[in-house]
Amino acid sequence: MSAAVIVFPGSNCDRDCKVAIERSTGERVEMVWHQDTALPDDLDLIVLPGGFSYGDYLRCGAMAAQAPIMAAVKAAADRGVAVLGICNGFQILCEAGMLPGALLRNAGLKYVCKPIAMTVTNGQTRFTAGYQGQREVVMTQGNGDGNYFADAETLARLEGEGQVVFRYVDNPNGSVADIAGIQNVRGNVLGMMPHPDRAFEAELGSADGATLFQSVMAAA
Repeated sequence: MSAAVIVFPGSNCDRDCKVAIERSTGERVEMVWHQDTALPDDLDLIVLPGGFSYGDYLRCGAMAAQAPIMAAVKAAADRGVAVLGICNGFQILCEAGMLPGALLRNAGLKYVCKPIAMTVTNGQTRFTAGYQGQREVVMTQGNGDGNYFADAETLARLEGEGQVVFRYVDNPNGSVADIAGIQNVRGNVLGMMPHPDRAFEAELGSADGATLFQSVMAAA
């Protein structure tokens, strides 16, 4: 099994993701540049990491969503390959139309960086099955534009289809319905604001992120 991490200009968590996946699962991780037009063969997981792709110009993730590599990412997702967008990666997935909704400025208009508790709203996904009934997890938040928004119709669909995967215990940024992470209808694309790549070993304050990486790779 193998994974790939997409590197955009302004990514700052790309190597964090590589280390987190390798240490959590023992699997090989390839780094893929945003201007490439093809992905490595036989991938089981593609990660869009956190950071400030293209300097967050226009809107967070808007320019990265148009990067050459994204056509290959979308094609892989259409084939059923797992795609995980973390923080800026979540913003990119929304801007690319791979997930519904949008990420707005935090309600308090301040950058939030601290450990965040979340409930596992849907423990039956390929990303969360490894929690095996664990109700609450802790990961690290680090964003200024993490306020998830969707209109009432979209929100009802997300709730009805079990697409809400994580919710904040104490909402730090004003996200509608306390949403911290959602998946697509097919269940192979997940976007989340908190960082599992910053919470994969006890020495970091939590190892709950490791379970997410282990879960998705085991599902593959």
